[in-house]
Amino acid sequence: MPREKNPTSPTTRKRAPRKPARPDEPQISRVTPFVDPQQRAALIAEAAYFRAEKRGFAPGDETADWLAAEAEVDASLLALAKTPRV
Repeated sequence: MPREKNPTSPTTRKRAPRKPARPDEPQISRVTPFVDPQQRAALIAEAAYFRAEKRGFAPGDETADWLAAEAEVDASLLALAKTPRV
């Protein structure tokens, strides 16, 4: 039978203190929305159209175009949110 180390005292773990968020890196949840959902969808649709045009409107890759355009637009919007305003 295995021997218990110290059965009379319960083991308690101390948690490490939380690190504060770095002020120079805005988190997505802290960025104020400056583009409404309709404008964002229009930007994504336009970018997806240009992606489809670049590949000659060949059928079958519409979803990939949309998802790539969505990532591109979101990255652009996040980059704009990180730039300091004058």
